[in-house]
Amino acid sequence: MRWQWKRLWGLCLLAGAALAHAQGGPPYLTNDPGTPGAGNWEINVASMATHAAGATAWQLPQLDVNFGVGDRIQLTYQQSYVLQSASGAAEVTGWSNAFLGVKWRFLDQGEGGWQVSTFPQFETAGSALAQAKGIAIAGPRWLLPLEVSHRVGPVDVNVEAGYFFSSSGPHERFLGLVVGRQVNARLELDAEVYADRATAAPPDDTTLDLGLRYRMHPAFILLAMAGRSISGSGTGHTQFMGYLGVQVLLSDYGRALARDPGG
Repeated sequence: MRWQWKRLWGLCLLAGAALAHAQGGPPYLTNDPGTPGAGNWEINVASMATHAAGATAWQLPQLDVNFGVGDRIQLTYQQSYVLQSASGAAEVTGWSNAFLGVKWRFLDQGEGGWQVSTFPQFETAGSALAQAKGIAIAGPRWLLPLEVSHRVGPVDVNVEAGYFFSSSGPHERFLGLVVGRQVNARLELDAEVYADRATAAPPDDTTLDLGLRYRMHPAFILLAMAGRSISGSGTGHTQFMGYLGVQVLLSDYGRALARDPGG
């Protein structure tokens, strides 16, 4: 397992040296240092599907609500309603664990420069019923990550590394890398590698996905991603994952309506 982490870190360092500001955040698993800006709302509403070991889970909806406090701080609330089905078992549904977080971008060299943030989050314990159904885990847990981004030329790279501290279960660490490019004023294309490891328990997986963001309107951005595991086909490895949603920028929407009341 150790050599896999060394190899992934090597990819991150190589990409950073050759390219290095990526486009993390929804629809990707990796976050970036970006924040909505003072008084702005960024709301991501999506459906995400994951299939592994004969079981399929849908997050429908997956809610990710963010509010900007000043130019460098973001308050976040995330939670998903899960529908899970498995061969030979009845479908189960319910709310999964929720996340409350504060992101702080403590280094900001402006557009294209180095940007670094930390995004500590508190994961609530799932309800006893949701835990019994297997759609939530015991908690609480604390997440402490670090996000770094930089741009060279037309290509952006974002790296996030983090660690989950749990009082009642295994600790978990992850490392994500997103490489992307703004194709034109509306379209952005990205690729992501994400490794997630727990201590003596699942998850133990590395995934590769491709995705896009498409600006349909100044306040509405289409988000899409699809991928799968690249670390094997054993139990627990992701055979498919996909994300489809929309990002709503409320402050931008208000400004757009002010300019064009007719839409």
